[in-house]
Amino acid sequence: MSANSLSTKTYRDKYRQATLDKSLRYALVAEKVCQVDRTDTLTIQNPYGNQPTATIGAITGTYSVSTFYTTDDTLTVNQEVKYAEHIYDFENLLSNFDMFSDRIDEQSYAIAYQIDYFVLNNLCEDGTGTYSTPSGGFTTASNILTILANLLSKVSGYADTYRGLFLVIEAADTVGFSIAQSTNGFSFADSALNNGFMTRMMGIDIYVVKDSTFVSDTIGTVAVTNSGHRVFGVKGVATYAAPRGVRTEEKQVSGKTGMEVVTYAYVGFKLWSVKAALVVDITVTA
Repeated sequence: MSANSLSTKTYRDKYRQATLDKSLRYALVAEKVCQVDRTDTLTIQNPYGNQPTATIGAITGTYSVSTFYTTDDTLTVNQEVKYAEHIYDFENLLSNFDMFSDRIDEQSYAIAYQIDYFVLNNLCEDGTGTYSTPSGGFTTASNILTILANLLSKVSGYADTYRGLFLVIEAADTVGFSIAQSTNGFSFADSALNNGFMTRMMGIDIYVVKDSTFVSDTIGTVAVTNSGHRVFGVKGVATYAAPRGVRTEEKQVSGKTGMEVVTYAYVGFKLWSVKAALVVDITVTA
């Protein structure tokens, strides 16, 4: 349980709405690029069969019989994200705003962001497509069109591309994109010059997350090696499960006024094996 340390400005000597003074928040991306399951299912089974390959030749009227087999593929909800605080009654009563409501809102966002961080790193880790950028990576404007064209070639020809394509980059990468978008084409360049960074380019939806989102670390119980990496692919070929979404409880605690507030969620992730090639792990070459 977290200890509290409230500044004196929290109390009534200076009025200010909490909603106008929230910390900077980051974009959440996972739900835009993955399927989401919020049912109470602990596991999602998705067995798949081997890929048949037809043959063509002269007409003979005979054929050979191939062996058919299946492989199990399962998503298991095995991670828990949580955060808790105790808010004393006087902290809420004497504050300029509803402390309980504000902290629940902040906790819920913190949980959602942690899920996003977990899902994006797992998505990058599990993608079996690979690509290394030219030297200078995304921050070199002259690389951008070449990188996007090469990424498109990794998934072109697959039926699933109708779902849409995505690219997740970090904030520092937008330097190269902004210059490239402003100097290529006519109407597109004019739009980029007038409106700034464009979130769609060459048919790819571009999502920007904060720097150092892609890491080499253990997140929950999963080890990932994504420092210096980004991820591209087809939308909706991975699933993350978050049974009943983010939940909050308020509990009375013996010996203390006020309430203990805990926010938590369960999460599992799976990039389905049969679709793993449609997600590309990008290595950024310095």
